[in-house]
Amino acid sequence: MILPISCSAFPRTALVLALVAGGMPAVAQESAGQAATQIATNQAAGEVVLIPNRVIYPGELIELAALKPVTLIPGKHKPDAVATRAEELNGKVAKRTLLPGRYIPTSAIRDAWLVEQGAAVQVFFTAGTLTISATAVTLQPGAAGDLIKVRNSDSGKILSGTVMADGTIRVSAS
Repeated sequence: MILPISCSAFPRTALVLALVAGGMPAVAQESAGQAATQIATNQAAGEVVLIPNRVIYPGELIELAALKPVTLIPGKHKPDAVATRAEELNGKVAKRTLLPGRYIPTSAIRDAWLVEQGAAVQVFFTAGTLTISATAVTLQPGAAGDLIKVRNSDSGKILSGTVMADGTIRVSAS
């Protein structure tokens, strides 16, 4: 037997599906006092967060000019694991499309690559006072602290090493 869907249940179900499929919209005021923007929160009134003011595409560097501040409205629930401050967003790279007026999930951003795939880098092995260096080619990109694979230019051997803050690779004995 097919049960009819009540008129009030159908729009509510459609709204829930749209929220799940399309992101997390709700209401906030722009800090400049302009029209309301779609965003939710459980923060105190007057707190300012940053959201995209235009579409940010995957692989694009997130700059403060691509973000706009909004003042949050109390009473709504801001989802966990979203980046809303300049320190969390400036200089990061989008891993997926970020839409205007929506929160930016922390899973949708990453640090900018310090070494690109195919770049020539210096590889260092240090054991006590002994230091061995070689030139290698990166087989994958990486940010500081990432474990990546590199190919030794002289021997052709593939090594795994950690990307250091200065762009060199540190390998250890295995």
